[in-house]
Amino acid sequence: MSDLLTSAQMRAIERTAIESDLVSGVTLMERAGRGVVERVLARFPALGNGRRDGPRPAALIFCGPGNNGGDGYVIARLLHARGWRVDVLALGDPDTLPPDAAHHARLWHESGTVRPLSEAAQILAAGPPPDLFIDALFGTGLTRPLSQPVSEALRAVQQQHDARPSLVRVAVDIPSGLCADSGRVMGARCRYDLAVTFHSAKPGHYLAHGAEICGALEVVDIGLAAAQGIDIAQLVGPLADVAKRAGHKYDHGHALVLSGPMGRTGAARLAARAALRIGAGLVTLAAPGSAMMECAAQLTAIMLRRCDDADALADILSDERLNAVCLGPGLGLGEGTAAKVARTLAMAGAARGGVVLDADALSVFEDDPDALFALTAKAQRVVLTPHFGEFRRLFPDLAARLSGLPDTGPAYSRLDATRDAARRAGCVVLLKGADTVIAAPDGTVRVHAALYDRAAPWLATAGAGDVLSGLITGLLARGFAPLDAACAAAWLHVEAARSFGPGLIAEDLPETLPSVLRGLGA
Repeated sequence: MSDLLTSAQMRAIERTAIESDLVSGVTLMERAGRGVVERVLARFPALGNGRRDGPRPAALIFCGPGNNGGDGYVIARLLHARGWRVDVLALGDPDTLPPDAAHHARLWHESGTVRPLSEAAQILAAGPPPDLFIDALFGTGLTRPLSQPVSEALRAVQQQHDARPSLVRVAVDIPSGLCADSGRVMGARCRYDLAVTFHSAKPGHYLAHGAEICGALEVVDIGLAAAQGIDIAQLVGPLADVAKRAGHKYDHGHALVLSGPMGRTGAARLAARAALRIGAGLVTLAAPGSAMMECAAQLTAIMLRRCDDADALADILSDERLNAVCLGPGLGLGEGTAAKVARTLAMAGAARGGVVLDADALSVFEDDPDALFALTAKAQRVVLTPHFGEFRRLFPDLAARLSGLPDTGPAYSRLDATRDAARRAGCVVLLKGADTVIAAPDGTVRVHAALYDRAAPWLATAGAGDVLSGLITGLLARGFAPLDAACAAAWLHVEAARSFGPGLIAEDLPETLPSVLRGLGA
């Protein structure tokens, strides 16, 4: 897993390194600017190689009033040394820059000039058109919405790109107008072809609108030490070990999935099959009497038990070999669902079971979320898996803080909301989305991003979330800790979708899983 550092955490790491005399701010800035140039030319080789017999390539660079602007001056100097024609436009007075940025601005002045940012539209209209645009205005330092002059300058670049799509747009650290901690928009919503950040990615590169606006992401190592602390978010990466070891089927757990009534059993059957595919030793589907024949016609390796009410469920749960339960997919919103959830959580708290609550098992508590949280806080090994609509029903105050355009930064983020929800519920919460966030009550938080080169848009299909719930349930049955089960399931869920590709439907996910596991050596 790799760290996702907030703006404050990144500043603290830089400050510690500088105050320890391990490196100077001037050197860090030089490394950052050089890293941007190297990554841009590597990703867009035509910029460096395609103009040998023609005019010099041209760059337009916006430099801000802080250290991000200093990175821009380094980039300007390095491109100029390569023979580029470089126009630098500054926001504010370059003479008032912080010391490190001012040093690099003075070096640039030995090669070229600086014009005010207000001349952006005029310069672009006069031509010749630039091949490369560098946004080094704010980076992670943005704390308020963009001013009108800045927004107008960025829109002028966007209009230039609309007229000439070959213009490559690059953001230094993070695009201006995008909150580095939340990925929420705080100004002009311009799009880029690449964001180059330093040391580690920031939450805003993955959350909310981050990936859409950045386009692509590169991380440059500038020689800083690794971060420490439980409040540091991490990006879920490839799994270390999901292989099954030798043993009896009961050594790998027995998962129970509850089904809804006749005509609504498909979601639970998807979850049950996913739990079996991920390696649970046994899986039982518990269905009302009215749905028994429907389920029996569809199931072979998955066992079937009749379960009409909470008392019947309690009888099933008395089997101590059952060690993971999934409730919610297709279960319905009647009083019986709330009773089954309550009975399951009460027994899980007294015993050993892992519990996954999804869909209807969450929405049924919309009118009294605290009743659910009183149960989840006492139980053990519980995972809630809401999509944002279900999250809003259970945590309306947290969801409200994620809506609208923020007027200050850092803005409240999906990381903050999921972490707060996990603390309130006393269990692991997985907030679904392309930017899935998974948090534990102790503040540990992970981000699983199906974005950039891991995008899996085919997962936007009915039943995909039910499969995810089943994967988590199967891993809980196998003994994975709730946070680890949720992270592993999210990663495998996306890998299966990417392996199958376009045309995916939910039924394909469990069937694609064996090839994904083989690829992992499992």
